[in-house]
Order: sequence, then C-alpha cells, then structure tokens
Amino acid sequence: MIFIIVLLSLAISEGCGNSSRNNGNRVTLIIGGYTAPREAYGRGVIPAFQQYWKNETGQDVEFQESYQGSGAQSRAIVGGLEADIAALALETDIDRIAGAGLITHDWRSLPHLGIASTSIVVIAVRQGNPKNITDWTDLGAPGLNVLTPDPRTSGGAQWNVNAMYGAALRGFAGRPKDDPAAAQDLLKSVFRNVSIMDRGARESLTNYERGVGDAAVTYENEALVGRQAGQKYDYVVPRSTILIENPVALVDKYVDKHGVRAAAEAFVNFLWTEEAQRAYARYGFRPVDEKIARETESDFPAVEDLWKIDFLGGWKAVASNIYGAEGLYTKMIEDLRASR
Repeated sequence: MIFIIVLLSLAISEGCGNSSRNNGNRVTLIIGGYTAPREAYGRGVIPAFQQYWKNETGQDVEFQESYQGSGAQSRAIVGGLEADIAALALETDIDRIAGAGLITHDWRSLPHLGIASTSIVVIAVRQGNPKNITDWTDLGAPGLNVLTPDPRTSGGAQWNVNAMYGAALRGFAGRPKDDPAAAQDLLKSVFRNVSIMDRGARESLTNYERGVGDAAVTYENEALVGRQAGQKYDYVVPRSTILIENPVALVDKYVDKHGVRAAAEAFVNFLWTEEAQRAYARYGFRPVDEKIARETESDFPAVEDLWKIDFLGGWKAVASNIYGAEGLYTKMIEDLRASR
C-alpha cells in the first residue's frame, strides 16, 4: 500500500511540469490528502463537484488523487508533489506548506476556520467486544494487542495520542483532573501494548481488518467506512474524547503554476455546501454545517465529554510539548524502547 501511494505521488509530481492543466474544455485538479477520507472524496465529494462544475461552466474537471499519512503528505507537497488542494488531518501540516511559501493566502479565512469535516477518536474492537473494552484505561490491560499509527507520519496518530492524554487530564483515567503524571501513565500503559505503528491511519485499520490486534485506536469515520465495506468489528466511544478537525487549503503556488485557480477555488468553497457536507456524513465524518449536523445527529453516538485541541493549548503547544524533541510522547517512546 505505501509503495503504491509513493509511486502515485511521484507520477503526479513528474507529470506537472510547467504546462497548464486547463485547456478550456477540461481542467485537471490534483488533491493531496491524508488516508482517512479517501472514500468521502473519491465516491462522494468529487463526483458531486464534477457535476456541479459541469452545470456551472460546461467544463469537465478531472481529479488526480494522492493519499498517505497527513505528515508524510504535507512533506511530499513541500518536497515537490504539486497538489492544488491539500486535504490533511492537522493544522500544523497545512502550516508546514504555508511556511514553505506554497500557500500564500490566509487559509483560516475559509468557513469554520478552514475545517471542512470532523470526526472523533474511538476504539475499534472485535465483534461482540470479547475483551470487554469500554474506555481508554482498558487498553493498558496486560496482554492486550493494540494498534495505532505512527505520530511521525500520521496525523491520525497524533489525534489518537491527544485524545488519550487529554481524557486523562480531564479526569477520565481513574485519577484526579489536571494530573500530568496520570496522563503520562495512561499513555505508557497503552503503548506498552502497541505492537505495530503504521505510517497512516488507513494502513493501521487495514492491518486490524486482516486480524492483527485486539483493538485499534482510530477515527470514527474509519470504523464506519470499514463496516460499510462489510467488516464485522464494532467500535467503542470512550467517555472522553477529542473532536478531530480536518483542514483543507488551496495551494496557491501550484494552482497558479497549473492555471487552475478558478476551479480549485470553487472546489474548496464547495466543501462547505450542504451537498458536500452530506457526502462527508455518508462516509462517517461528522459535518461542520450545523443544519446537516442536526439532520445526521442520529447516525453518530453521543459523547459524554467531547473537547477540542484548545484544551491542550492548541497545535503549536501540542507540537512542542507532546511531539517535540523533549515532548512527553517522544520521551515516553524512548523510555519504552530502552526498556524492551
């Protein structure tokens, strides 16, 4: 899977050159996405936009799609994958592209601060939940085999870590609130049981679907899409979990190089239409549009304690305090590896 995605990325990059991708009758847009929303875009949002754009302009729009872990995709775009649209898992991954001078507008000026869809972090369990997993602390039980992707390459993995750490700080780990030691203990107990850390959220859940592991920490939409495809696992919503917010941005330098700004801007703006929001919901994402969220509310379980990244100080603080060189996750992983 990783090999195929990398080849696709290279093929798109090498095929861009300096030529326009807009010949009047047809325009080609390149989307660089993280792995989780592949079906939402490929089967829902993109076909809806293609019909919309044809009706509005008479022009056909073709999409070239590349999907891999959010961090890896962000670095690929900076490194030369000429994506017109970046649809990633973390604000920091969009900011990396902006910091390289490729995004020159204020991408947070879009509706909902550039967040096109949301999800939550959940726990996928085997059908019938034979290990009786009901909350984060259960993932630290001796002998359990847990899957979660690698935070170095996967935005989903960072959401997973944030969800567990923040839930513990909020008093949902059997110890008082605001206890960093309890939060670190929870993470350490869970990661002692992690056998595989894949590059992306999709690869991680695919391994789970192949029978690896007792539980998988994952996006809710990933579990729902898997079940739509016939997978027989269940999922558990922890009492406390984080609201995953997925940003999208137009990549100015590549859009202008390819001569596709009008279509690219229209596609990005289309993501907040009711039609696109319903498409996200069909593939397991929680809509950001309030009307569509109310319409689809019964499709998604309620969460006792749902919170946002702001609780942990925002992404800049999280990038340093949790994933930086001296961050608590970084040090925890080093300690676990040293003890094995």
